[in-house]
Amino acid sequence: MEEGYFKGRGSQIQTGNRFLENRVVAEHVEGLDEPLIVSPKTEVRIEHPKTVVNPVKSPDIGLSFSLNPYQGCEHGCIYCYARNSHEYYGYTAGLDFETKLMAKPTAPQLLEKQLLSPSWRPAPISLSGNTDCYQPLEKEMGITRGLLKVFWKYRHPVGMITKNSLILRDLDILQDLARENLVHVYISVTTLDENLRRKMEPRTASADKRLKTIEALSQAGIPVAVMNAPIIPGLNHHEIPAVLKAAADHGALTAGMTVVRLNGSIREIFEDWLRKNFPDRFQKVMNQISELHGGDVKDSQFGRRMKGEGVLADMIQQLFRHARKTHFAERGMPPFDLTKFRKGGNYGLGI
Repeated sequence: MEEGYFKGRGSQIQTGNRFLENRVVAEHVEGLDEPLIVSPKTEVRIEHPKTVVNPVKSPDIGLSFSLNPYQGCEHGCIYCYARNSHEYYGYTAGLDFETKLMAKPTAPQLLEKQLLSPSWRPAPISLSGNTDCYQPLEKEMGITRGLLKVFWKYRHPVGMITKNSLILRDLDILQDLARENLVHVYISVTTLDENLRRKMEPRTASADKRLKTIEALSQAGIPVAVMNAPIIPGLNHHEIPAVLKAAADHGALTAGMTVVRLNGSIREIFEDWLRKNFPDRFQKVMNQISELHGGDVKDSQFGRRMKGEGVLADMIQQLFRHARKTHFAERGMPPFDLTKFRKGGNYGLGI
């Protein structure tokens, strides 16, 4: 690992911003030796949006609506597709994404306003879809818990995906929702290799802790599944059977997956990270990612971008399907019950 490597951060660089003319670089006209970029501290900005429920228009995601209580994510996952969204706020997809965070404390009130709209019809809303709703900042701000209170008040279905054990804090509300078939939880497990996890997802819970979170949710009667994503050939693709078996052994009901794609600025971030952490595998990994996407690692073609295509993609899909069939036979997530929705609510929020 190179000298000056930012421990605890995924991205090691500040990328450019396609919406801005200028960028910060580690160069100086006078040739000073001191680096101009140092590991930044986390900053939080409060946002006051007008709405928080967003329709999902991508046909290959399988969601109707998403809600993101935070923008940016301190977990620092190097591959995260959501990094690019930070550029819309004038930041970068690199270090800015994991250090300049935005919180939306009025999100519960805005969700309630949405559910009370005369035109609203109940459909599962996913937390988050862009960044982790249980990232470390949630412990302090509690916005996700406030949102769950609203979902329970109106008996509205909600899906959740996280890689943080902080979700166990909200077992009480999740159990209420589960009894009415109003919640699905996915726990993301990318790798069981702690050395890889610490480099690739530096501020996330360990794989062991995530598996124990699956177990705790399952024992509490909450429908929980594992999301083995993203699959990165040459780094974690061989772990698919082990990840699915471990998740099933801890009570997961089913499994999902996607393959990695390096859209937007993520290619530059990922390549820099890969060279610094796995220089001996760099060419192989990049070539195989390219192979998954018809030669374009920034793949945006619906249908292919999430699953890949070609011989390598078929091998990964077959490995996943066989593991899912082996370990999740006769299991599955219960369907959401959309009939429980109460437009008038049933009690005061108290948030």
